[in-house]
Amino acid sequence: MPILRRRSVLLQLGAAVSLLCFLYLIAQNRVHKRTRNSARRPPLDDFDLSNNIGDVVPENGDPYFRPKVRRPPPEPGAPGEYGKGVSLTLTEEEKKLEDAGYKQHAFNEYASSKISLHRRLHEARHAECKDIRYPHDLPTTSVIVTFHNEAWSTLLRTVHSVLETSPARLLEEVILVDDFSELEHLKEPLEMYLSQLKYVRLVRTTRREGLIRARLLGAAHARGEVLTFLDSHCECHEQWLEPLLARIAENRSNVVTPVIDVLDWKTFEYQHTMEVQRGIFDWRLTFTWGLIPEYERSRRKSPVDPVRSPTMAGGLFAIDKWYFEHIGTYDAGMDVWGGENLEMSFRIWQCGGNLEIMPCSRVGHVFRPRSPHSFPKKNEVLVNSLRLAEVWMDDYKEIFYRRNPHAKTERYGDVSARLDLKDKLHCKPFKWFMETIMPDMYVPEDRPGRSGALRNSASNLCFDSEGAENAGKRPTMWGCHGMGGNQYFELNGREELRHNTGGKEMCVEAQGGEFVVLMHCASGNNVPAQQKWQIRGDGSVYNAYHSKCLHFDPEERQEKKEVKAVRCTGQDSQRWRFDA
Repeated sequence: MPILRRRSVLLQLGAAVSLLCFLYLIAQNRVHKRTRNSARRPPLDDFDLSNNIGDVVPENGDPYFRPKVRRPPPEPGAPGEYGKGVSLTLTEEEKKLEDAGYKQHAFNEYASSKISLHRRLHEARHAECKDIRYPHDLPTTSVIVTFHNEAWSTLLRTVHSVLETSPARLLEEVILVDDFSELEHLKEPLEMYLSQLKYVRLVRTTRREGLIRARLLGAAHARGEVLTFLDSHCECHEQWLEPLLARIAENRSNVVTPVIDVLDWKTFEYQHTMEVQRGIFDWRLTFTWGLIPEYERSRRKSPVDPVRSPTMAGGLFAIDKWYFEHIGTYDAGMDVWGGENLEMSFRIWQCGGNLEIMPCSRVGHVFRPRSPHSFPKKNEVLVNSLRLAEVWMDDYKEIFYRRNPHAKTERYGDVSARLDLKDKLHCKPFKWFMETIMPDMYVPEDRPGRSGALRNSASNLCFDSEGAENAGKRPTMWGCHGMGGNQYFELNGREELRHNTGGKEMCVEAQGGEFVVLMHCASGNNVPAQQKWQIRGDGSVYNAYHSKCLHFDPEERQEKKEVKAVRCTGQDSQRWRFDA
């Protein structure tokens, strides 16, 4: 009997120990699924945590995620520290330096040069992000940064930001791809500086390749399991990398982006986005940001859940290296920059992948007011857009052509290889993308004679939005150029006189005053009477609510040539026609 009791006690102890071990494993992996073999990761003691590797335990308390490189302590009162903006009182000579920096880089390079290369950013994440624990078997990544004539301070702050916020175990390397820069500081001085940094490799092109082919060169040199692409003027928030890699570890066909916060191009203030927005596009194939629709909000259970995004900006994202190659990398027939982000976005969704924004991953980015670089052929963006339209948009490409009539004469090269890829991957049609991924997007009607440039008979000028992106702007009259763009309007079956600008659908509205304005179009079929127009037999464009007609008389002296809504008279100043 005593022997049996001892056996019973031992069995109970063994079961208790097994249960404790099981619960410990669950606690280690309670947030994200383990999909990789953790045996390939060396033990913590194998890492050099002395001089070069950060020895500060991250705020989540897990020493496994110590950063690659220790960040030096901040200098009290240093310009820009913790993401603050820089405001300087300049001498006449310093003002000349500031102006030169603006001209060369299209941002305040002088202010940037006063900020530490190691500056910290203030906390910008949702509170729930700090409670997430990530598994230890995440894939490694190569961070690829391409640049052309980048400023010294922004380029190196990008590099140090990656090294000082990325876990040592996960960051395989940083690859800098110099796309044939001409500035002297990016030659021998850069090589000497980088020779003092571990984990950073410099690759140079032998001619100007453009962003697309430069990134392909970086990807060819990458040793990490995941490719993470960044622009050369970024700053990474603490724990930016783990959410990206954890989502890819769950499913290698997940392509993920951080929340892209703003680094002000004048002051370099870190301005974090209060509400996450998703990437969308307009029918001129321009990327823009849009609010998360209600159907996506209801799908997510938490504010830190991934956000499904129809498109991405393209500058900052992470993708499994095998999957990147499997779905056809970039379209190598595209040149320099522009359109490649939409092409990849459509391809990811239509060919079985997922494109998501990770709210707990945040990276600051300098959005410049203009590009400081010249384009060799001047029409690269249009040609790139044509290639993506011809391959991925099926019959929907005609909407793009109607809004860009000059595009029909452009040569876009051979796309047969990309069409073969589309067949090989059994990709879904663009109709599926519109109905499943962007069901809330307005799809224009094809109404012959009711779209194009709206020409006035009296002046022979055309209705022009002047690029209005905000409601309340008055349309004006300009010389007709036949290029679509600001002069493309359409009168649809709902009697709306619509114009698409910067991803926003704007409608011409008669508000009761003398002038018409562009306002946001109504959603659904509830069109306000002030936004309803009819083209009558005499060519007048009539609003029944106010009983007024669109009017522009070139004899009237107006500085801005704005369009009016007045009592109908039947004169040429109120006669209009659409130029197809």
